[in-house]
Amino acid sequence: MAGLCSHMPSSCDCFVSLPPASAAREVIFGKNSDRPKDEVQEVVYFPAGCHTKGTKVQCTYIEVDQVEKTHAVILSRPAWLWGAEMGANEHGVCIGNEGVWTKEPVGTDEALLGMDLVRLGLERGSSAYEALCVITKLLELYGQGGNCKEEPVPFIYHNTFLLADRSEAWVLETAGRFWAAQRIQGQITAQTIMAILSDKASGICVDSEGFCTTGSMVSILPQDPQLPCIHFFTATPDPSRSIFKPFIFVPNITAFHQVQSPSFGDKDPIRDNPRFQSRVDRRHELYKYHQSFLETKDCKQHDRERIQDAMKKCQEQILETVKSVLAGSNTLTPQKLADLFYDCVDKELKLYQ
Repeated sequence: MAGLCSHMPSSCDCFVSLPPASAAREVIFGKNSDRPKDEVQEVVYFPAGCHTKGTKVQCTYIEVDQVEKTHAVILSRPAWLWGAEMGANEHGVCIGNEGVWTKEPVGTDEALLGMDLVRLGLERGSSAYEALCVITKLLELYGQGGNCKEEPVPFIYHNTFLLADRSEAWVLETAGRFWAAQRIQGQITAQTIMAILSDKASGICVDSEGFCTTGSMVSILPQDPQLPCIHFFTATPDPSRSIFKPFIFVPNITAFHQVQSPSFGDKDPIRDNPRFQSRVDRRHELYKYHQSFLETKDCKQHDRERIQDAMKKCQEQILETVKSVLAGSNTLTPQKLADLFYDCVDKELKLYQ
């Protein structure tokens, strides 16, 4: 999971690079989320929160005991569920999960999804190891199980997790309520990871009949605590034809509604019994424009090439800005940092318009 393999991948792909393999003194985390082709993935931010002792939190299927304090998190998630495929918190912790199939029978009863455990680990863990402990305790207490697709036919799997922070990374493998964890011991850049995640020939960037890469994430976690952790999200399928947009945890984050799916409340098919008997349109604004760019047959070849070139230049400019921020040569104002992700999404939207 932390490197390339000789056979075609059959699940999501997570990567981590630790110094001295990283080109700079940084931990670099990356993930492709390979999900059903028509599933919408949104990017959402939740600020830190305080909660009344003894309260519960509703996850995708079940309630669990809430903690008194939760960390601020940014998540990339299938729009129909509570948890996340991947994300980061304000302390520089990143987590991604992958589906695995083991000798242990999958749990058909509804419990915690692996994606719920990703979010719970980020909200409650201030380091990679602390998040690992959160996940394993919840796993032992509540178990894992339930449908992992927004469809009536069950699709159930166990989970492997990759957890990283500024100083270390862990692999956590699970089967039912059993688990095992190992710390990862280790001239790669964030741009290298983005290129790997965009590679279709290897199968890492998935585009098959039923599944595709629906969202991607790359994080730069400097070992210097004075430097900010920077987290990039596509919020769109196919990273080879998307822009990785940066997010930094700062006060007063500007809301980025363009990548958030509509809410359906009690009318959401996940609240029905039985579940998923109908479908709703979960596409957010950026998804719609991106989908139109990829699928419209009327778009002329030279227009596609023009937009692709503009996207490439935009990505290069973003990476140069991030490099200068990490080098200390480009100090963005607090407002610019709060607007950073929103502004990049807005720029991408204008390319399609």
